[in-house]
Amino acid sequence: MPKNINTPGHRPTLTKLHKLSIAGVATLGAAALAFSLVPDNSHTTTDDAAAPTAQVAYSEHQIKDVKAGVTGPLAGADLKAQAIAAKQKAATDSAAAAKKKAANAVAAKHKAAAQAAKKKTAAHAAAKKKAAASRAESAVASRSTQRIKLETVAAKTYANNLDGWIRESLDIMKSKGIPGSYEGLHRNILRESSGNPMAINDWDINAINGIPSKGLLQVIPPTFKAYHVAGTSWDIYNPVANITAAANYAADKYGSMDNVNSAY
Repeated sequence: MPKNINTPGHRPTLTKLHKLSIAGVATLGAAALAFSLVPDNSHTTTDDAAAPTAQVAYSEHQIKDVKAGVTGPLAGADLKAQAIAAKQKAATDSAAAAKKKAANAVAAKHKAAAQAAKKKTAAHAAAKKKAAASRAESAVASRSTQRIKLETVAAKTYANNLDGWIRESLDIMKSKGIPGSYEGLHRNILRESSGNPMAINDWDINAINGIPSKGLLQVIPPTFKAYHVAGTSWDIYNPVANITAAANYAADKYGSMDNVNSAY
């Protein structure tokens, strides 16, 4: 047997929605009953003897109030749901916008980093190229300096004696294209002056004519002047100038001093 859950003297509590629903149902029921009790004048004939029927009248406003009472909470719940949905949509849109903004910021950062790296690479390449050019320029300057030093070191020095005079004359003759050898020069010098750069002949025909032969190879002044070699002294007694001019004369007249074996 079912247990009686109703406590004597205790009524269950009705909510406002329950009360409105009950009132609405009651009103609608009463309206339906009244409508069914109203006689149809086209089929029913009344007379004065008929018992009077009580008329129950309900206004349109009352019916609207009942509907409003029933539908009001539902409409409020719908509005609340719409508000929640709108709030959720706004939150979603805001999150999407924030995500897009963050993505754009990351992309911009990457782009800036790439541009900076490109500039850095270009600057490094330019600096490397400049350094290479500077090294090349320094190498050229260094080679030039080394050549100058080598030329300075290579500059010959000659002894101030017959051997040194002959060797210096031979180097000058070589640079000017004048033929002759050490042996040919040395042999003729010993025969003409015995190696004395100040020797002078005052007895031969040249001396008689007033133009004596002078120096190591006994050259007369007109011949010395005519066959003087540029770069040597104009002093006829200068050993190197005298040898070089005499060798130049012998090359013109005999082909080379090597071919001279007597007075020339």
